[in-house]
Amino acid sequence: MSRIDDALHDREVGQADATLDTTRIDDVRISAVRPLISPALLQDELPISANVQALVERSRAEISDVLHGRDDRLVVVVGPCSIHDHGQAMDYARLLKQAAQTLSDDLVLIMRVYFEKPRTTVGWKGYINDPRLDGSFRINEGLRRARELLLEIGELGLPAGTEFLDLLSPQYIADLIAWGAIGARTTESQSHRQLSSGLSTPLGFKNGTDGGVQVASDAIVAARAPHAFMGMTKMGMAAIFETRGNDDTHVILRGGKSGPNFDRASIDACCAVLAKAGLREQVMVDCSHANSNKSHARQVNVADDIAAQMSAGDRRIVGVMIESHLEEGRQDQRPGEPLKHGVSITDACLSWAQTEPVLQTLAAAVRERRKAA
Repeated sequence: MSRIDDALHDREVGQADATLDTTRIDDVRISAVRPLISPALLQDELPISANVQALVERSRAEISDVLHGRDDRLVVVVGPCSIHDHGQAMDYARLLKQAAQTLSDDLVLIMRVYFEKPRTTVGWKGYINDPRLDGSFRINEGLRRARELLLEIGELGLPAGTEFLDLLSPQYIADLIAWGAIGARTTESQSHRQLSSGLSTPLGFKNGTDGGVQVASDAIVAARAPHAFMGMTKMGMAAIFETRGNDDTHVILRGGKSGPNFDRASIDACCAVLAKAGLREQVMVDCSHANSNKSHARQVNVADDIAAQMSAGDRRIVGVMIESHLEEGRQDQRPGEPLKHGVSITDACLSWAQTEPVLQTLAAAVRERRKAA
């Protein structure tokens, strides 16, 4: 009789045709592998409705019209730094929807619905990666919760924007996204530039963490070009994707280690880089991050400065980003302590009460800019 394999040494019966044992050199730092739901199964479970599909299509077209100069409104991406609670996100969405209806002649309002958080070192990676906020990494649950929230926000008639961080997650939620961003840490990533070239959404590239805009300009050039790369289909199969390129792209100025870059001189310098590359001279300004020196309340001052530039006739400013939640500030997660309602668990945010006047100021600046045209 053949000897039963020794499980500790994984011997095979044969010699010449034996499968090579690579367990000593392959996946040696992988502690577990768990099944991942396919995008097609999730979309079958949580399908997009005709109303939400029409909203996403219309919103993308409106943003594209702003980027190409066919619409003189301002795109404003506003909402929590990150999503961590479905009910609180919907409370915010209902408030923003009311403002969107009131200000629709001047602003294209997009709710910031960020599910993935890039970390400088370690920390909570976002609603998709860890929806229970406890390090259990229930990613399948996170993908479901993210899609459920986007569908509910869409049914309100409110378009959503998000940052694309993971290269696979767009297959699960991108059909529900009206506008997307590539963050400062990934703008220089070739993989994210390739992804952007195939995304169906208008897209903003943030300047680098050092404040330099050349990487964002280069990213736009790369994203406008066709690419071929490896990825995962909605059926969960590995495949080679060939893209057509994405011309609905723009720079997001978010400041950097060298300081803020929302002032007129910084916008002039950015547009000079874009013009040299043959790109449209236009910017979106992030009122948070280094532009506010990481002080959430200073977002109001940044927005006021931007509004003044627009009122003076500057048409290169096509968009603004604002970090805003139900309540002001931020909070840490502490074992055994409940989280405060409506307060961010990542970057500090303006409260809704602080945000609404900022939106009114920006809308008034759009009207003044029209008069100066």
